Amino acid sequence: MANDASTVFDLVILGGGSGGYAAALRGAQLGLDVALIEKNKLGGTCLHNGCIPTKALLHAGEVADQSRESEQFGVKTSFEGVDMAGVHKYKDEVIAGLYKGLQGLVASRKITYIEGEGRLSSPTSVDVNGRRVQGRHVLLATGSVPKTLPGLEIDGNRIISSDHALTLDRVPKSAIVLGGGVIGVEFASAWKSFGSEVTVIEGLKHLVPVEDENSSKLLERAFRKRGIKFNLGTFFQKAEYTQDGVKVTLADGKEFEAEVLLVAIGRGPVSQGLGYEENGVAMDRGFVLVDEYMRTNVPTISAVGDLVPTLQLAHVGFAEGILVAERLAGLKTVPVDYDGVPRVTYCHPEVASVGLTEARAKEVYGADKVVSIKFPLGGNGKSRILKTAGEIKLVQVKDGAVVGVHMVGDRMGEQVGEAQLIYNWEALPAEVAQLIHAHPTQNEALGEAHLALAGKPLHMHD
Repeated sequence: MANDASTVFDLVILGGGSGGYAAALRGAQLGLDVALIEKNKLGGTCLHNGCIPTKALLHAGEVADQSRESEQFGVKTSFEGVDMAGVHKYKDEVIAGLYKGLQGLVASRKITYIEGEGRLSSPTSVDVNGRRVQGRHVLLATGSVPKTLPGLEIDGNRIISSDHALTLDRVPKSAIVLGGGVIGVEFASAWKSFGSEVTVIEGLKHLVPVEDENSSKLLERAFRKRGIKFNLGTFFQKAEYTQDGVKVTLADGKEFEAEVLLVAIGRGPVSQGLGYEENGVAMDRGFVLVDEYMRTNVPTISAVGDLVPTLQLAHVGFAEGILVAERLAGLKTVPVDYDGVPRVTYCHPEVASVGLTEARAKEVYGADKVVSIKFPLGGNGKSRILKTAGEIKLVQVKDGAVVGVHMVGDRMGEQVGEAQLIYNWEALPAEVAQLIHAHPTQNEALGEAHLALAGKPLHMHD
């Protein structure tokens, strides 16, 4: 292995996804000499196989729905179908533009970018392309891949992962989605908009089970109204090919058939065979273990993103990567408050939240110390204009701060920014109620919910 001893970087980053490139950009900005190693494309899963392409598909689905339903707004259009080649062209153009911009950013910051499959070779070096890249510190950011279950082989044909679903050249006539979490319900929503018959299989008792139960129930009601079927509370047993599709059998013997089966049970860390354990890095079920400052048990190694057991969200990876870069540059850093991270599921309708669910708040503060209120979007003018239904639910410590904001409805992801400030600044309902929210906006519903929680409801009954 050629050892380029003439160059010792301040920071060597293995993985160019959200966490890795954020650390690279911020580190270089702070004067660190940075090497960034990526085996595929800069931007990682989020840009190429996750956040961006799925949201492009969902928006195309939204346009399809609007075309079908435009007459309710007094506009006559005709819906002639979905051209998947055209959808992919649109999606790929969005990705290409962002990818080009990111490449330009990395180049402009004088980051040494190395394309190749790297492997940790010591606590201070990574081997890639026959070269040993030395660093005073190494950041592991190798991300995640779609998971499957024992005995369930993803073949990319009839049994597919989200990676395959993003490049499918047709709209499946029918689809079973195994997993009712974020990935599963987003694809179920998009495919239904494109014209598929969709059934979601979720072993837990609700869709989006990590969300507040009220949000889950509202989404389930909306999915029923849209004709998206789902089976809850029974786990998967097996899948087998039929003459022209796939048959799924559940633990209770129920059977479902469809053209394709999307396995959307989550993502697992990419860590096997990369030299982590050999170099003493503590692991658990493939995840790299870190403290609140993203430090591993090896002093010269940190880890961020989907590789560590924190929330698998791109914006969490960004924050963790920035934290590491700033810590190494000698700045004072604050650990990420994962409860304070905004979470959005971009199905139709959207589910957005920040802070604690009501159940979790009761565990933390005691059931008698927690109050909640729901503001229906039916009382909001802009939501009526958009013909969206849903609710904003607030969870408060009695006579104290708002500790949870949970929203269901179209465009609720755009409201989660203010909700994040409310939670993270420990705002009292009366303080938010005092703010003036523009009318008519959906953002106004967030203000009205706080008016109600502060004891002075306006557009809702006492």
